[in-house]
Order: sequence, then structure tokens, then C-alpha cells
Amino acid sequence: MQRINSYSPAGSVDATPANTVTLAHDARHLRRKLLHLADGSMAMLDLKEAVLFADGDMLLTDEGNYIRVIAEQEDLFEVTGRDRLHLMEIAWHLGNRHLPAQIAEDRIVIGRDHVIRAMLEGLGANVRDVREAFQPVRGAYHAHGGHGHGHGHGHDHGGHAHHAHD
Repeated sequence: MQRINSYSPAGSVDATPANTVTLAHDARHLRRKLLHLADGSMAMLDLKEAVLFADGDMLLTDEGNYIRVIAEQEDLFEVTGRDRLHLMEIAWHLGNRHLPAQIAEDRIVIGRDHVIRAMLEGLGANVRDVREAFQPVRGAYHAHGGHGHGHGHGHDHGGHAHHAHD
């Protein structure tokens, strides 16, 4: 079985991957895990600390082969506002709920949740169902050295986490 103990951020290595692994956003925060690769083989990821992987990151096997991380297509909401200020207000409401969010200049993408959809529509947001790769913003507690060496404080809050301030 292949072993993986190092990685390179997306775009930092000019190499053709020998294989790929497709993972949803909530399955890309890893330290040690048996990965099921696209060709049906498996590889053991064993890193010194947890990493929040992004689409395009490259895992390096002990044989010198690269495995590309692919962000899985997920069922999401695309949220837009009346204008940029309205979208910033929507972002504040979503951030207040500690929801993973992919933020662009003209839209916010979040996981589907009918309660959140009702709240957003109540705020005047336009909410549309989409299916695409999800790359939420890496929070301050998941970005160390610019590439997601993350850690939390390790207890569950019903699907979202709170982080203590240093």
C-alpha cells in the first residue's frame, strides 16, 4: 500500500498526478486516514499535523508519485443580494452562525439547510440550488502558514464549531 507523508499546495508543483482522490469539503481536514483513490487502490495518509486540503493540492507518496486532491461536487446554495452592501450584510448573518462559506465578490456559497434558506430569504437574499465543488474560506484557526494546518478545540456544537480567541 502507498504511504503519503507530505503534500504541496495547489499550483506549487508542476507534475502530472499518478492518481486522484475526491473528497467533500468536510472530509478534507485530515492528518491520518486511509484514502480510496480513483483507480480503486488505497493509500495511507499519515501527516505530522492535520491539514485542510483544497482542490488541486498534491499528495506525495513515498514512491515519489503525486495524488491530486479533487473537491467533490456537492449540493449547495448560491446566495446573492440586491447589491454588494446587502451581500456583506448577508455574509455577517452567515458568519454569526459559524457556517462554512465560500465567498466571492458577487455571491456566497454555503451548504444546503432549509432553516438557513428561510432566514436568508427573510433577509431578502436570492437563494438558488447549485451543485459544484465547495471550497469554504479557511478561517483564522484553519490557516497556519498560509496552507490550512488546522486545529480546533475538539468538541461538537451540533454541526458547527466555536473557536476560542487567543
